[in-house]
Amino acid sequence: MSETAAEPAKPKIKHDWYQTDALVVVTILLKNASSDKVKVHYGDRSLSVTSEIPNSDSEYSLELELAHEIVPSMCTYIVTPSKIEVKMRKKEGLRWNVLEGEGKEEKIKAIPQAVIDASGPQKPPKLFKKDWDKIEKDIKKMEEEEKPEGDAALNALFQKIYGEGSDEVRRAMNKSFVESGGTVLSTNWNQVAKEKVEVKPPDGLEFKKWDS
Repeated sequence: MSETAAEPAKPKIKHDWYQTDALVVVTILLKNASSDKVKVHYGDRSLSVTSEIPNSDSEYSLELELAHEIVPSMCTYIVTPSKIEVKMRKKEGLRWNVLEGEGKEEKIKAIPQAVIDASGPQKPPKLFKKDWDKIEKDIKKMEEEEKPEGDAALNALFQKIYGEGSDEVRRAMNKSFVESGGTVLSTNWNQVAKEKVEVKPPDGLEFKKWDS
């Protein structure tokens, strides 16, 4: 009983495509194809590519019915060690959604570059700028609305008087506070300027000076 040799599997050769404003480019990933064995035929809406497959008895064939029309006389192809690249000139400046079709696909016009140029420079997107002055005012308002209590309230009051007072008020506060050991805080410069401010401890307490 004779055995029939199995036919070698036909290699799978992929193809892909992309487009520019004027061209549709089909790339066939057939390696080491011989340029004199590659045959390309262009129709108004068709592409046919055939080639011998190196180191094989098989022949590669690609038959495409294109989605839109091309200009056959302005189409070209090149053969490189890694691929066959076919460049087809578009008849109309359309954006192709698909490579193959029946010619009934929606025609989407590309915006001509001349129109884009004529429209002038594109404005950059508007950036939202923070109003730091407003933020600072809001923070100050929030701080003013916070009502401190006890010693904090007293300190806040002194700070406000010192900050908003005249030079004489500030001098009076500084002199009275320092000379009295922190027991007196006066805003009357006319009174404080005449003599040293005496220490006045709270009721029930006695001030005692420690000898060094």
